[in-house]
Amino acid sequence: MPFQNAPAPLARALAARGFTAPTAVQAAVLADDAKNRDLLVSARTGSGKTVAFGLTLADLLLNDAGRCVPSGAPIALVIAPTRELALQVRSELEWLYAETGARIVSCVGGMEPRKEARALASGCHIVVGTPGRLCDHLRRGALDLSHLKAVVLDEADEMLDLGFRDELETLLDAMPKERRTLLFSATIARDIAALARRYQQDALRIDTVGTNTPHADITYRAVLTEQGDMAGTVVNVLRLMESSAAIVFCHTREAVRQLQAILTERGFSSVAISGDLGQNERSRAIESLRHGQARVCVATDVAARGIDIPDLGLVIHASLPSNPATLLHRSGRTGRAGKKGTCVLLVPPARRRLAERLLQAAKVTAEWSGAPTPAAIATADAERLLAAPFLSAPAPEDAETQTLISRLAAEHTPEQLGAALVGLWHKSLPAPVSVRVLTPDARRAAPRERDPNRPVRERERAPAMDGKWFRLSVGREDRADPKWLVPMLCRLGNIKKQDIGSIRITQDHTLVEISPDKAEQFASCASATDPDEITVEPAAAPRKGGGGGSRPAYADRKPKGGRSFAPRREGASKSNSSRKRKPK
Repeated sequence: MPFQNAPAPLARALAARGFTAPTAVQAAVLADDAKNRDLLVSARTGSGKTVAFGLTLADLLLNDAGRCVPSGAPIALVIAPTRELALQVRSELEWLYAETGARIVSCVGGMEPRKEARALASGCHIVVGTPGRLCDHLRRGALDLSHLKAVVLDEADEMLDLGFRDELETLLDAMPKERRTLLFSATIARDIAALARRYQQDALRIDTVGTNTPHADITYRAVLTEQGDMAGTVVNVLRLMESSAAIVFCHTREAVRQLQAILTERGFSSVAISGDLGQNERSRAIESLRHGQARVCVATDVAARGIDIPDLGLVIHASLPSNPATLLHRSGRTGRAGKKGTCVLLVPPARRRLAERLLQAAKVTAEWSGAPTPAAIATADAERLLAAPFLSAPAPEDAETQTLISRLAAEHTPEQLGAALVGLWHKSLPAPVSVRVLTPDARRAAPRERDPNRPVRERERAPAMDGKWFRLSVGREDRADPKWLVPMLCRLGNIKKQDIGSIRITQDHTLVEISPDKAEQFASCASATDPDEITVEPAAAPRKGGGGGSRPAYADRKPKGGRSFAPRREGASKSNSSRKRKPK
């Protein structure tokens, strides 16, 4: 068997699942120098780390006969950042320990806590849960950690990013001092290292990733497209790069809702996953993806954490990730288990430099191109049809089908049959969209010189809008400037420039007027922004003649001093994210 150091029941389970050899992280945790030690492991998503720590726990759970002895209180605890990841881990451990008699209980938010408490009271060997729900059971006395021999922190960096430090420390402080602590993280940042120093003893450091290195099995492509053609470009990318499963990332819940509606209307089987879904809705969406009933998942980054979609061959960033780590983490959902994957970034021309800096910081080389055209998609469709497995499949042998085939061949020419087949093939596929194709190496046209004889008109002020006002958490000290505020507001609120009225910039904040008919939509979209974005909240109308500048007064004003939230500085550093909020 390929896993020579694994207990026999687990080795048989792995062989039945088609595992022929351990991955790098699995081999590392099975090595002799890792036995009975605390482990600090950096491994990317999809590297086989669930099986890795499942193998590591075997020495504590199994007797010489390869069985789990009856146990009241749990022997091992696995903590994961999200419901989906916790349930996925439980599913993996259940097939891995299927022959051993192990009882595995999950404790996650969105599920019935009393049912979980009854399962804990009935006795179990392994508990898998999220920090918040585990703390709830601990406070109520339902979770007994007194017999615990090992704890696993899966995706520890994600748990700290989501604000679960207090819950993790509560759980770790309640455990016996004599235990194994296995910490798995994509990156070992300063806060992860501090957690390891406090709660681990003589930990063995295992690095199977390297620092911010791209995935070797993922091909990166950057597609230059106009902001207004973004949805059409997503459609064309999905059509050109046919994949059994794909995920499209958007920044906001509203963007997810709109894009998923467009894809469904175009004929794609798609689901949306965002923070406003209930647990049952999320579970149904994920199951439809795993069972092939849906092909495309449109999601926000936070809501999609922990979701594992089998055979995911394509990741599309409809909005640029905020930093290199997010880019690599999002993209790492494809190219797993030795399979190839493709990652596509959709880049508006105004954000090309930001995208180039992002790719460079992530040490990723991307092939730049324009949006796929209907002609290119038609060519790819033709090649896929010619290679379709059903064309070379043996004909059914029943007499009725043979008679029908003979009649078709006798009554129609090969050209007629071929035309009918091509027509049916095209009818089954979503139609591509005609979008503007931008040439990646094209330079912006030089500004046209003004005719010196043309009369100069004095710019007219726009009439009063009498709209709704909103307060932005940036001001003059942050180098707030309408030149970048207006495009940002259009993007965040899904509005047009004409929907924006006066802009009044003060020292520490900015007041913006939005047209009455777009104010509700703007508020809904802006409230769903990523935590790294600028805070936007409703505000009272400013006093007439009060402080601050309106948009015309500030349009040509050069910002001075202070930190900047301008888009040209995004991605260069995280130092400007001091306003980041802790998730609840």
